[in-house]
Amino acid sequence: MSTAWQHTPISADGRLGPANQHPGRSDPAYRRRRDALAARAEGHRVGAPYPAVDYTEDEHRTWRAVHQALGPAHHAHACRAVLDAGEDAGIRADRIPQHTEVSAALTARTGFAFTLAGGVVPNERFLGAMEHGYFHAVQFVRHPAVPLYAPEPDVLHDVFGHGVHLSCARLARLYRLIGQAANRTETAEALDILSRVYWFTLEYGLITEAGTPKAFGAALLSSFGEIGAHDGRTIRPLDPRAAAATPYRISGYQPVLYTVRSLEHLEDVLGTFCADFDDESARRLRVPELSRDRA
Repeated sequence: MSTAWQHTPISADGRLGPANQHPGRSDPAYRRRRDALAARAEGHRVGAPYPAVDYTEDEHRTWRAVHQALGPAHHAHACRAVLDAGEDAGIRADRIPQHTEVSAALTARTGFAFTLAGGVVPNERFLGAMEHGYFHAVQFVRHPAVPLYAPEPDVLHDVFGHGVHLSCARLARLYRLIGQAANRTETAEALDILSRVYWFTLEYGLITEAGTPKAFGAALLSSFGEIGAHDGRTIRPLDPRAAAATPYRISGYQPVLYTVRSLEHLEDVLGTFCADFDDESARRLRVPELSRDRA
């Protein structure tokens, strides 16, 4: 479910721009570094140990810039549960943590750990591993010229988004519920429906607090430009069937997001959906087969 390159980059001040202008697409040295770190995941067994990364000073500088920007953005636009989880996570400001450091903290809190990904992970593996307390995460870093935007999930997305989530026992339980549902299915159609519900909740979900949509989805938490960019969006009450029938964009900001009334409401809705989910769900829900927008 970790996604490949998006096609609509964002500038340092949060403005979208043409894909071919993103520096990561045209920097051979960056691509070699990114691809070498991604290649480590080839043949990786879920939960097996893997090497640390000797991050460069430029990469640590990118981390520091994002850490400094996301703090105020979270306080302005993230929900209370996420702010509390972020304080508990204690994400360091000075350098990129190794996966083993993040995993040790997560394991102590919720039993989760990172396992290595190189980019795209098939739904069956990505979602199913969550039942067993493993979240697929990458080690590479976004391009330093555009520190506040990653056109694909990078280590900053995984730590600032999913690392915060998985520090919270209640959110971590939802990851496990989705993993359990995934492991009860065998068809690609059912897994696609489940991945879409995952996308519109744990990646891009909102919680309405005092009448204002607040971010809790991991993709929003790690995107300085998108976390509060709701003007022009359609925001709907969460209905898993509707979310499962909604195409989503890997190519830029989501035009449709779903909100819940509270964390308790999210637990009720997502818990009920996952408890009943199986290979017959696609037929019962009458959800059309949809492809993700990669344009």
